[in-house]
Parts: sequence; structure tokens; C-alpha cells
Amino acid sequence: MDEKKKAFERLLIIMDELRAQCPWDKKQTLDSLRHLTIEEVYELGDAILKGDLQELKKEIGDILLHMVFYAKIASEQQHFDIADSLNSICDKLISRHPHIYGDVVVKDEEEVKANWEKLKLKEGKKSVLEGVPQSLPAMVKAQRIQDKARGIGFDWERAEQVWEKVEEEMNEFKAEADAQSNKMEDEFGDLLFSLVNYARFKGINPEDALEKTNRKFIRRFQYLETESAKDGKTMDQMSLTEMDVYWNKAKSLEN
Repeated sequence: MDEKKKAFERLLIIMDELRAQCPWDKKQTLDSLRHLTIEEVYELGDAILKGDLQELKKEIGDILLHMVFYAKIASEQQHFDIADSLNSICDKLISRHPHIYGDVVVKDEEEVKANWEKLKLKEGKKSVLEGVPQSLPAMVKAQRIQDKARGIGFDWERAEQVWEKVEEEMNEFKAEADAQSNKMEDEFGDLLFSLVNYARFKGINPEDALEKTNRKFIRRFQYLETESAKDGKTMDQMSLTEMDVYWNKAKSLEN
């Protein structure tokens, strides 16, 4: 524990020094750091998806630096400091875990999540959906909305019911698409939302699943580009059938 405290204290000291002496660090504001923090979070996500623990270690440090930086700026403006932020999350964790720090009994993680949302409402939240950031990517937001609704019991009972809803939405989208209706976009959104819901019931993170497919497509497409070039071919002059030969080779190499 002492080593962890020393490491955190070291970061705080370095932050103070940079803020006082470095021209770049002096200029930063809450707003100027925001887009950099978002980028760092995505880099953290990349490291997790790749299973690169050494990279994960570095990205955790980068994000901790940003959190300390925000708190430093806030303390300069006499709003709060890093100790206030840390005590705030400690207080919230204790309050939201009465089954650990109180006498509430829960049987599983679903009851823990349900209690979490109910406690938030008792704390003054007007809606369980208030905590979903507006700027979240749409697919992540859909998953969070569904999770929070489930926390207060608004959910399907079985995965089969959700799949029936997927099929219903798929048929509705197809009908609008075949008719080239102006409702196509709405129905496509409904279909995606229902697929995210089904993924949740099956324990699949839809954002991770789609990103893995993106990466798989990139690997196979780049194989197609490089291998066809080695054979003296250019993609804009190849037929789809010719391209499929390379694509299927890339698939077989992965398997």
C-alpha cells in the first residue's frame, strides 16, 4: 500500500511542477483537455481488445494523469481538489453498496444492479436514464439505456422474446426498404436497438463484437491488397470473383 501511495504522490508532485513550469501544461484548460481524454479512453479500449497488458498499463497511467490534471485545474479555481474527488467516489461506493457496508441482503448481481438504480433515484435523480451521457456512441448508449431500464424491472423475461422482437423489426425494416420509404432510417434504428438488446441477453458486448468484426475486415482487406499487388494485379481492375479468391485465402489463414 505504501508503494502505491508514494507512486500517486509522485504523480501529484510532477503535475504541480508541470503546471508551474511547462508552457504547454500551463495553457491547458478543462475544455482543451477534453478531446485528448476521450482519445486516451479509446486507446485504453484498444489495449483491452488486443489483450496487450503492457500497453494497458501505460494507458491507465495516461488516464490517471488526465484525472489529476482536471482536479489540479479545479483546485486552482478553488472548486475542489483530487482529495475531494477521491472522497466523493468512496462515499458513493459505500452508499451504493449497502449489501457490503450495511445490512441489505442480495442474492445475485442483478439485485445489486437493481438496488444501484433505486438508490440513485432516492438521491434525487428524476430518471434512471439521467446517468447516460448524451455524447456516448449510439451503440454504447443503447446498451447503457437497456441496462438501466433492466435495473428497475423494465425488460423482457427471456431471450426468445427478444429474438421475436428482432425478427419483427427486421420484417418492418425490410418492408420499408423495399418500398424506399422515408421510414427506413427509423426502422433500421429499431432493428439495431433490438439486436443490441438480444446481444445483452446473450452476454455479448455489441460494441466489442462490432469492433472485432471491423478489425477482421481490415486484416482481410489489407491481405487482399498486398497479395494481389504481389501478383501484379490492381484492385480497380479485378473482378469480384478474383477478389474473393484472396479474401477466402485470408479467411483460411485465420482459421
